[in-house]
Amino acid sequence: MLLHFTKMHGLGNDFMVIDMVSQNVRLPPEKIRRLADRRFGVGFDQLLLVEPPTNPDMDFRYRIFNADGSEVEQCGNGARCFAKFVRDKRLIGRDRIRVQTAGGNIELTIEDNGDVTVDMGLPRLEPEQIPYTADEREETYLMEVDDDIIEMSAVSMGNPHCVYVVDDTQTAPVEKWGPLIEAHPDFPRKCNAGFMQIVSREEINLRVFERGVGETMACGTGACAAVVAGRLRGLLDAHVKVNLPGGSLSIYWAGESSPVMMTGPATRVYEGYTRL
Repeated sequence: MLLHFTKMHGLGNDFMVIDMVSQNVRLPPEKIRRLADRRFGVGFDQLLLVEPPTNPDMDFRYRIFNADGSEVEQCGNGARCFAKFVRDKRLIGRDRIRVQTAGGNIELTIEDNGDVTVDMGLPRLEPEQIPYTADEREETYLMEVDDDIIEMSAVSMGNPHCVYVVDDTQTAPVEKWGPLIEAHPDFPRKCNAGFMQIVSREEINLRVFERGVGETMACGTGACAAVVAGRLRGLLDAHVKVNLPGGSLSIYWAGESSPVMMTGPATRVYEGYTRL
């Protein structure tokens, strides 16, 4: 059969987006891995599925699969692309969209300039909610990585993140330490590894080695997690510009008991068909 898809990206974090409201197809992990191959398939960081909701209070269900075929709970850059996709396809006529995800319900708002603001919900900081192996919640934890002891923060934005502060993201050991942190036994469901450089109280640089993908051009949940970690350590203000290799996001977090708000662009690259 021919499968219709849309190729999109959020700051270079690229996606294959499939309308499963009007199409019905089975995509097992091996087929997702084949589609993700950048030489023999479509090529993407994540596959995004737009489905009818199972919760009657939501407009859509949003499912995310990494390039390795594993399903994950949340993807912030993907959420912005999701909002643009359902509006462009006229699956919904409103600028405010309620979406059900495996990591919790989120709300997407399409701004007048075309950017998308995502209410990412409350960050999860208790170890059992992340999940992270620790007796109690701390602002930072010590972790052994490659015979070094590092101080890092553990945050969930619907998916688990380890945030490590570095002097310079350009020289940070992302390629070497990223896979080690991702698979660290203290994160029983693995994690996304964020390497954060503090530029000022209102700006950071960030590189993220994503679980099941590798380093990406941008990571929306990683940007949110980094700002939460920096705020809790007293390093950042509420409004923060997050510079990623693919571009910048605006993150706002008022503090505990408040949701994290992320604003940034979403871009359609092309429409295509592939034979399954």
